[in-house]
Amino acid sequence: MALDPIVLCLNRAGEPTAHLIAQALGAPVHGRETRVDQADVFFANALDHIRTLFAAGTPVIGVCASGILIRAVAPLLVDKSIDPPLLSVSDDGAIVIPLLGGHRGANRLAATIGDAIGATAAVTTAGDVALGVALDAPPMGYRLANPEDAKTAMAALLSGDGATCLGAPLFDLPKGTAATIEVTEKPAETGPERLVYHPQTFALGVGCARDADPAELWDNVQAAMAEADIAPGAIASVNTLDLKADEPAMNQLAARLGVPLRVYSAAELEAEAPRLANPSDVVFAEVGCHGVSEGAALAAAPDGALAVAKRKTANTTCALVRNPVPITEHAGRSRGRLSIVGIGPGQATWRTPEVSKLVADAEELVGYGLYIDLLGPLGYGKARSDFPLGGEEARCRYALEKAAEGRNVALVCSGDAGIYAMGALVFELLDRGADELGVSDAAKRVDIVCSPGVSALQGAAARAGAPLGHDFCAISLSDLLTPREDIIKRLHAAAEGDFVIAFYNPVSQRRRTLLAEARDILLQHRPPETPVMLASSLGRPEEYIRYRRLDALEVDEVDMLTVVLIGSSHSKLAHLGEGPRMYTPRGYARKIDGDLAQAAKEGQG
Repeated sequence: MALDPIVLCLNRAGEPTAHLIAQALGAPVHGRETRVDQADVFFANALDHIRTLFAAGTPVIGVCASGILIRAVAPLLVDKSIDPPLLSVSDDGAIVIPLLGGHRGANRLAATIGDAIGATAAVTTAGDVALGVALDAPPMGYRLANPEDAKTAMAALLSGDGATCLGAPLFDLPKGTAATIEVTEKPAETGPERLVYHPQTFALGVGCARDADPAELWDNVQAAMAEADIAPGAIASVNTLDLKADEPAMNQLAARLGVPLRVYSAAELEAEAPRLANPSDVVFAEVGCHGVSEGAALAAAPDGALAVAKRKTANTTCALVRNPVPITEHAGRSRGRLSIVGIGPGQATWRTPEVSKLVADAEELVGYGLYIDLLGPLGYGKARSDFPLGGEEARCRYALEKAAEGRNVALVCSGDAGIYAMGALVFELLDRGADELGVSDAAKRVDIVCSPGVSALQGAAARAGAPLGHDFCAISLSDLLTPREDIIKRLHAAAEGDFVIAFYNPVSQRRRTLLAEARDILLQHRPPETPVMLASSLGRPEEYIRYRRLDALEVDEVDMLTVVLIGSSHSKLAHLGEGPRMYTPRGYARKIDGDLAQAAKEGQG
């Protein structure tokens, strides 16, 4: 279970039960406005709230009817291997039902809740009911080599006479020959009725030259595993010096093995020097410790011993340390991640599931306070650092340096983070050297993830109809960072090119003239009746949409929360029963008119 669960309460009848569960799990209570007296977070619409949490991968425990939860998440269901736990609990706390994610923690949660509040856990998963186990969900520290065969093996056990268990006992199963359950560190043959579990008792330490070939490192690691006679599933983590956190070879190796990459400072690795089999003064002179691969593997398993000493190729090194028991807590720190996310214009339904998941995974949220507030329940309980408008550089520097400490940070932007937002500034800071007021070397090694959002341009266009049906461009009218003469030059070019234009940052309290100047430039190239859409506070309760002629566009009707869409000379307003809708033809009219003329000609013939 990747994320902490939340307890959802819809009415006062279920409040005592909800708070009992929350206390037992150390989880927050989310309550329905006006219907619940005490909660950590309040929400207005239950179905939207549940969908938001579920889409972000958050386990949800609803003290409510099962049907409410089912109706809420039904459109979002993908696959049982990735759907988060979803449980319902009766208002009186008598019954807890794991509805989804049984093998991803829901069944365990149901049992925990049942024990805590005296409820009956109504588990319906066949293996849990008949045998008390889930073969595709081994205990922490163990890895199933062939999960695709778990269903077949479970079916064989349910219809057969038990299992043959080889190695240390992992499950309490009746003895028989219907299936074979083997626990081993070594490579082993698998099959539909033969499940192999590997205890993750090995820490892998690696080192490499800058930009080493990932294939060379993988070949070296494979040779080390062969020497130790262990399967890849017996490795718990990939470990290295923090200076190597951004090496493609390291990250591809961890991804290939499906385990975390953990990094250590030179001082932390040097503390392992007395245990090294191959200390090197050359390595110490270069990076400040006497061994990277051996030191990192030993640091990851303090109670372990070297199973394979440093193996060296032209550009890589690796070592394996065997721990006495499976490794379930990882030493060192993660590489650190900065997710640059655009949350759209503000409403949750316009926020992508990927963005919601990145926000939910983040430890800390950084951004303009209003944007973080718009995240609603996804931001609850997380560390947050609010920056004012105008603090963009400080905001991006802070987010990068926090990620450099090994934290998972989300930089929250409105719209799309790469369109007039913080994405470009983040990469500009990363691209600068130390003598150019760039960020630290550690910040340059963090994992940068960019996720698209619904831009104000797209939101306005969707509300209008289809004004971007043909060529378009976007121009910011803010001259705070862009010279005024450059903006004027772009306005003339866009006007001459007859683009549909979206104006961002159209006005401010002190900047009132550029929008009027833009209007006058455009009127030199397109008709005065050209449609203009003004979209204010998109996606928020106070959203306000209106249309104007280009020659009637007034600056005083526009503010910083307004997107201005100027049509091309071909843009039109379709006058429909519910009001006008703006669109820009793409040329289909010629084809339609041609078909019409052909039909008329054939009719005359």
